Amino acid sequence: MLHSIQTSVAQPSLALQEVTVQVERLKLAKRIWRGVAEDGTEFGCELAAPLRDGDTIWQTSTARYVIRQPAEAVVEISLDVAPSAAAGIGWAIGNLHLELSAEANRLLALDEPAVRQLLDRLKVPYQSTTAIFRPGHFVRGAQPSHELGQSHKH
Repeated sequence: MLHSIQTSVAQPSLALQEVTVQVERLKLAKRIWRGVAEDGTEFGCELAAPLRDGDTIWQTSTARYVIRQPAEAVVEISLDVAPSAAAGIGWAIGNLHLELSAEANRLLALDEPAVRQLLDRLKVPYQSTTAIFRPGHFVRGAQPSHELGQSHKH
């Protein structure tokens, strides 16, 4: 049976067992797609807005079905720099039409040769790691995060 999803569950019961619905970042950015949970339950999504990692999309009396985006290879740039330097790094990455996200203590960009070459040329230290990459996601200290999202393209 295919379950039709139009939005996430507003107030999921965290006491219920979590069943993972693994969805790649590029598919998750879309508003119409199909997915299958780890238990074989099928979903058809026709959404007003894209879902995010951690969203509950279906709930039964025994389980809640949660979107889990897999981690990807990224470069991590420490924000232990002056704000103007962080802004310059962000501008340089964006100027190449590459995507970026910012957390409280680090910037993340996909681990691509163009990003590595740029950072090496600018002498910006970075390290390779894996993380859930959410382009257009910007955390501002203790304030709620700001989403530019997939629609913010140059």
